[in-house]
Amino acid sequence: MRSTKFLTIVSLLLFISSVSIASEVDGDSIFIRVNQAGYLKEDTKVAIAFSEASVKGNFSLHDAETGKRIFRGKIVPSEVKVWGTFSHYYSLDFSEVKTPGRYFIKVNNNRSKSFGIGREHSYKDYHEDLIGFMRQQRCGYNPFLDMVCHQRDGRSMYGPMPDSTFVDVSGGWHDAGDQLKYLITSSNATARMLKAYELAPDKFGDKVNELGQEQPNGIPEVLDEAKWGLDWIHKMHAGPNMLFHQVADDRDHLGMKWPDKDSSDYGWGPNSYRVAYFANGKPQGLREHKSKATGIANLAGRSAAAMAIAARIWREELNDPVFAEKCEKAAFELYAMGKEQEGYQQGNSYGSPYRYNEDTWADDMEWGAAELFKNTGDQEFLEDAKRYAKLANTVSWTDKEDAEHYRYYPFINVGHFALYEHVDEETKKELAGYYRTGIEHALERGAKNAFQIGVPFIWCSNNLAVALTTQMILYEKMTGDTQYHDFMLAQRDWLLGRNPWGTSMFMNIPETGEYPEDVHTSVWYLTKKEVPGGLVDGPVYASVYNSLTGLHLAEPDEFSKFQNDFVVYHDDFGDYSTNEPTMDGTAGAIFMMAYFGESQKQ
Repeated sequence: MRSTKFLTIVSLLLFISSVSIASEVDGDSIFIRVNQAGYLKEDTKVAIAFSEASVKGNFSLHDAETGKRIFRGKIVPSEVKVWGTFSHYYSLDFSEVKTPGRYFIKVNNNRSKSFGIGREHSYKDYHEDLIGFMRQQRCGYNPFLDMVCHQRDGRSMYGPMPDSTFVDVSGGWHDAGDQLKYLITSSNATARMLKAYELAPDKFGDKVNELGQEQPNGIPEVLDEAKWGLDWIHKMHAGPNMLFHQVADDRDHLGMKWPDKDSSDYGWGPNSYRVAYFANGKPQGLREHKSKATGIANLAGRSAAAMAIAARIWREELNDPVFAEKCEKAAFELYAMGKEQEGYQQGNSYGSPYRYNEDTWADDMEWGAAELFKNTGDQEFLEDAKRYAKLANTVSWTDKEDAEHYRYYPFINVGHFALYEHVDEETKKELAGYYRTGIEHALERGAKNAFQIGVPFIWCSNNLAVALTTQMILYEKMTGDTQYHDFMLAQRDWLLGRNPWGTSMFMNIPETGEYPEDVHTSVWYLTKKEVPGGLVDGPVYASVYNSLTGLHLAEPDEFSKFQNDFVVYHDDFGDYSTNEPTMDGTAGAIFMMAYFGESQKQ
C-alpha cells in the first residue's frame, strides 16, 4: 500500500509539473500581433497569433484598465503560412467590439500589447507627429536642434553657368539620416502634404509658426511645412529654364555629425560649399558611378503639381495673392520645361553605387497637367493630362517582386486621382481601372501570407505599404467601391504592429507600444532624443540586407527569433537598410494618418 501511495503521489507531482511546463512553453511560444495604434469603431479588427505548436480554443479581449474580459472569440487557423520558423498562424477576429476604450488580447497565458478602439483612444492626431518629424529634418534653421546649417549650399555642376558657380539653394529638408537634399523626394513630399490638406483640411491644427517654433500663426502647420518645401523648390528653379535637382552627394556619408559642423568636403573645405547638381536631362556623375537620364519631366511635373496646388491654397484659403502668383508662375514654367524634356532625371552618387533610380515620368506630368487644368480650365492641360495618363497607365511596382531602389517612385500615381474629377465617364473607368489593376496585383501577393501584406520587400518597403494604403483610400473616394477596404486596413495594421516583429514602423507611435528607437540618424545618435513620427525604411529581403556594404548591428538583435531567410527587420542603429527614417516616406504617410485621425477644428 505504501509503495502504491508513493507511486501515486509521484505520478501526481509529475502530472502537475508537466502541466506547469506545458503552460510555460505555451505562453512563451504564442505571439500575438495587433495594430498597436488601434482601430476605429467600424474597422474590421483582426489580430494575428503564431506559434511553433498548434493552438486550439478561444482568445479573449480584456479591458486594459480593469482586466475584465469583454469578448471571447474563436482562434481560427490561417489557410496560408508565412515566412520563418513558425508553423502555425491564426486570425483573432474581434470586429464586433465597437465600444471605445483601451484593450488587450489574451491567448492562454500570453497577452498582446494594449491598443485603443475609437478615434479618441487611437489615432487622434498622429499625423501631426509626422509633420513634427518633417520639421526636425529641416536644413537651414532647424527648430528641433535650434541651429542653422548649410548656409553655403551650393556650387553648381552640369549647369549652363560655369561649374562651381555659387547658387543659393539653402533650405529644404535633409533627406533621411544623412544630410543630402533631393528634388526627387522633396517635390513629392511638398506636393503630398499640400494634397493631404486639400483632401482633409479639418484634420490639421495650428500650434507652430513658419519657423516651426511653438507659437500659432493662423496657418495649419502642414501648410507651414509644405511652404518650407515650396520655398526651396523656388530656389532650385532658379530661372524660367533652370532647375537644380540635388545638393550634396555620398561624400556626406562620413558617420554621424551635427549639421552645422558638417565635416564633408566637396572641394571647398569641410563645412563649406556643397555641390548643387543641375537637371540637364543627361546621365551625371563626377566619378565612375553614372546615373541614367533621358529628360527632367519627373522632377518638373511633380514640382509643377506642387506649385499649382499651392497657388490655389494661398489664393483661396490664405488670402496671399502675391505668393499664389509666384507659385502659379513657377507651375507654368516647370510644366513647360517637363513637356520640352520628357523623360527622367535620377539621383547622383559619387563614390558609392547607390542612388535614386527613378525611371518613370508620365505620371508626374499627368499630375502637373491635372492640377494646372483645375486652376485654369485650359483644355490643353486637360488633353495633356489624358495623354500622359494613358502613357502612365498601370506602370507600377505592384506586379514586381523586385526593383531597383526608387525605380517606380513616388510609388503611387496621384495624377490618376487628380484627373478623375475632370473627365468623362469612360475615362473615369479607365483611371479607376489603372488603380484597380495595381491593387489586384498586391491583393494576389497578400493572399499568400497570413498578414495579408501586399508589398515586395525591396528597400523602403514601408513606403510601398503607405502608397498601397493611400491608393486604396483614393480609389474608394473616386468610385465609392469599398471591396478593398479590409485589405487596405491590413496594410495599415502591418505598419502599426501587426507584423512578425510586433513593432510599429513609426517612431514613438504609439508612445506606449513597441516602436523604432535605435534609428539610423544623426539627430538620435547625437542627442539621444526621440522624435515622434518618423517612418523607417522597413523590412527588406534577407538577400538585400546581406548584399549591402557597411551594415552591422550595434546591439544584439532583439527580434532574432522572428528573423528568417526571406525577410528581416532590425531596430538597430547599424542597419541603415531597415531602420533609417526618411523624410519623403513620412510625408507620404501624413494623409493616411490624417484619414484615420480626429478633426482638429473646434
